[in-house]
Amino acid sequence: MINLLDIRSPAMGEAEAVRSEFGLENHGLQGLGTVYWNLPESALYEEALFRREGRLTADGALVVNTGRHTARSANDKFVVREPDSEDRIWWCEYNRPFSPAKFSTLMARLQGFLQARDVFVSDCFVGADPEYRLPVRIVTQWAWHSLFARNMFLEVPSHDELRRFVPDFTLIAAPDFRAAPEIDGTASGTFIVLNFDARIAIIGGTGYAGEIKKSVFTLMNYLLPLRGVLPMHCSANVGAGGDAALFFGLSGTGKTTLSADPARRLIGDDEHAWSDEGVFNFENGCYAKVIGLSEGAEPQIWAATHRYGCILENVVHDPVTRLLDLDDDKRTENTRASYPLSFIPNAVPEKRAGHPKNVVMLTCDASGVMPPIARLSPEQALYHFISGYTAKVAGTEMGMSAEPEITFSACFGGPFMVHHPAVYAELLKNKVLKHGATCWLVNTGWVGGPYGIGKRIGIRHTRRMLNAALSGELAHVEYRRDPVFGFEVPRTCPDVPDAVFDPASAWADKAEYKERYEGLASRFIENFKKFKDRAPAEVVAAGPAR
Repeated sequence: MINLLDIRSPAMGEAEAVRSEFGLENHGLQGLGTVYWNLPESALYEEALFRREGRLTADGALVVNTGRHTARSANDKFVVREPDSEDRIWWCEYNRPFSPAKFSTLMARLQGFLQARDVFVSDCFVGADPEYRLPVRIVTQWAWHSLFARNMFLEVPSHDELRRFVPDFTLIAAPDFRAAPEIDGTASGTFIVLNFDARIAIIGGTGYAGEIKKSVFTLMNYLLPLRGVLPMHCSANVGAGGDAALFFGLSGTGKTTLSADPARRLIGDDEHAWSDEGVFNFENGCYAKVIGLSEGAEPQIWAATHRYGCILENVVHDPVTRLLDLDDDKRTENTRASYPLSFIPNAVPEKRAGHPKNVVMLTCDASGVMPPIARLSPEQALYHFISGYTAKVAGTEMGMSAEPEITFSACFGGPFMVHHPAVYAELLKNKVLKHGATCWLVNTGWVGGPYGIGKRIGIRHTRRMLNAALSGELAHVEYRRDPVFGFEVPRTCPDVPDAVFDPASAWADKAEYKERYEGLASRFIENFKKFKDRAPAEVVAAGPAR
């Protein structure tokens, strides 16, 4: 906002009360309007409402509309190609090279755009383990984006520390600034560009807050492997006995839902790392997909969406009663809620735990042929980790259709991986073998037929099977070897019908089931060809048989 009329906003008087001595001029930002430094949650609420960036619900949550972009714009992400990092980066459709000269030009234009405009600064940490914690500065054009940063990243404990804060990495988000592709070399007016050498990321042309979160995650995916730490696109929880569990998976596969288990304590719902000391969360908050959310099936997440401090992206609400309609997808299937982890009653305050006893890989099988749960050997686990098979669920990326799309996303988070998948796989192998973790593949997709014919696996059965796996119950049941993929499928589980473990039995046409299953195996084999040159022979051999 350019304040031409010199109108005083609610927090203008306190804008510099917690200003860092390391000012924005160090990032080339000068001639700005009012800079609002490290405002508390209530002040950011007031600023967002004053600037008409959102509206309050009946329960005090803030509803915002992200505009044209209601999901990540994967085709608009770039990484600056420079000598210090270029040999380490996995150059692919997720990491498109961007020249340093083009970055300098785009950065200069962004700096010019922000002159005379108000901005909001959130100085925060990423990483709950102090040994690997990274100081990050988030500079935003919109007040609610600053509130999002407060929800999602870790708080600096005191005002004195904030005043002395020096960031190791800075992110600037200006939704109203658009690139000129013919000048800037971008694919469109939208851009997400990371520069590891300059320690800065810039975002423009999109109001979707997930770009802020995932840009910081991408940064951690670059930095931590250099220190022998495995960054992971996974949720994590821990049992009463200290047995931690990881849940890898793309958006829509159930990471948030399945890890928010009242019987276990939540470490985090999306981004973690596994170091020599154990598991730690990168974040302070959760970013849950909430379309179709019900109080009965997901009470903890539902409760979080109905309270002050939660940000609801693109969620439909009644303008008169201010009541939410979590089933309405007219804006997007990818409705989101951002809220502090503390909103989950049994969350772990330290956001840390010991080494995982179980590693779960979640796949949303739109083909309807995969078993609901399977036990993996270490080699099979690495094969499926590198493959990252799942279905993209509607709305999670721009340009997707309503029908789930079968995809392979390396490490269950290909868009955020910076190194070659073999780097992350080697780290995972070492940790699984050293700490004796049991690995599982869990299908949260369809049974009885593909999408449109079969039905989604019931969350009640999935939870029961997962609980049996994590508690050790499944260690004492009989297994069968899958004839196509070779993994072990339990024949039974307490409180789950035996027929659930035989996907073919739910198909009316068994020949079609076999054809689709073998067709899926062929897709696995074809996809893995691009990783064979860097994958150990035993991992390649752990894939499906033709």
